[in-house]
Amino acid sequence: MNSWRAYVVWGIGVFGYGVAVLQRTSFGVVGLEAADRFHAGGAVLSAFTVLQLVVYASLQIPVGLLVDRFGSRIMVSAGAVFMALGQLQIAVAETTVTGIIGRMLVGMGDAMTFVSVLRLVPLWFDGRRAPLMSQLTGVIGQLGQLVSVIPFLALLHAAGWSRAFMTLAGLSVVVIVLVLALLRNAPAGAAAEHAQTPEGTRALLAAAWRQPGTRLGMWSHFTVQFSGNVFALMWGFPFMVAGQGFDSSVAAGLMSFFVAVAILAGPPMGRFVARHPLRRSTLVLGISALTAVVWTAVLVVPGRAPLWLMAVLVAVLALGGPGSMIGFDFARTFNPSHRLGTATGIVNIGGFVAALLTMFLVGYLLDLQHALGLSPHGVYSLDAFRVALAVQLLVLAGGATALIRVRRKVRRDLAAQNVRVPLLREVWADYRARRRR
Repeated sequence: MNSWRAYVVWGIGVFGYGVAVLQRTSFGVVGLEAADRFHAGGAVLSAFTVLQLVVYASLQIPVGLLVDRFGSRIMVSAGAVFMALGQLQIAVAETTVTGIIGRMLVGMGDAMTFVSVLRLVPLWFDGRRAPLMSQLTGVIGQLGQLVSVIPFLALLHAAGWSRAFMTLAGLSVVVIVLVLALLRNAPAGAAAEHAQTPEGTRALLAAAWRQPGTRLGMWSHFTVQFSGNVFALMWGFPFMVAGQGFDSSVAAGLMSFFVAVAILAGPPMGRFVARHPLRRSTLVLGISALTAVVWTAVLVVPGRAPLWLMAVLVAVLALGGPGSMIGFDFARTFNPSHRLGTATGIVNIGGFVAALLTMFLVGYLLDLQHALGLSPHGVYSLDAFRVALAVQLLVLAGGATALIRVRRKVRRDLAAQNVRVPLLREVWADYRARRRR
């Protein structure tokens, strides 16, 4: 473990995940262009991403079971094939139905990628490095979003819709070649140990779900991740450009800032998780509370939000990406390696179910207000966005409530094993002591 070969295998996996993030987020930055190309309103436009995420979320448990059975190499390769086909479909699509089919294929391939890549970490790295490597997997992979915000958007404007999406399909072909040539599922010893696993598919799924730590990870992911995904994948660009009135270059800059903050925040969170594993849920709840506060400020401020406040919102939303990785750390520490893919798939459902539900509700509320004559300045007016985006606060509250309830169960189980959760003042004292050293 921790050898140079481990870093090569991990690097290929992270590259594949970064390309998957690029494919996933590519539609979020072309929302206004897509509305013109497909003559789509708010609800129809949101259906592109909502159905993509429906496919993604519905496949998480099957993909988790498959990666436990067949390994990461096959699954990442298959995912890249589906994403290439999906982007080719988008490139030539001229109707809403054909476009949505393309996005669903992208969602299918995307679903096979992250769980498969994340499963490589505990098999190739020891327990001390695993939390940090998991965080780095998430944040480096998010560079794909940065590519979608700047180079891809520039390519779209320069070369046109079809050529831009065909280029994305070509990147997935590169992933297929690299994965088949260089990626291996596990070191020889770990692969042999995994092959002796006695549990069947149904037993794996049942055991992973019965573990309260898995459910704690799922609700952590649900609560902390969805708002950033709603912003980055669908409604952030239209909200900033059409609602807030920012120039598209300013909006692109804020999206780039989103990725930069996520990358910078990931390693410190990884170190915190490694040092204070019994305080992981506290960090999740703190980020969720901060998200609710800043969204409230943006939605209630009179007139358009100042640029500095939008930058604060983007920074807080960006914390949700590395924060959501804590959910996968719950899956890793509460489950044996032979069912890690299954447990990770369960966790990964959380945030994407919350995201697709919220995306649909935002689009529905935008159209409903326009139909009722409540948004005379247009479907994408600032007042309409205020009402529609406020639905996120309800989702945040529901997720936090479920998280706290499951956390109580986990802590009761830990107490029965004589494991004591440190007080926050003890965590703070440890931090200050480390700073002095």
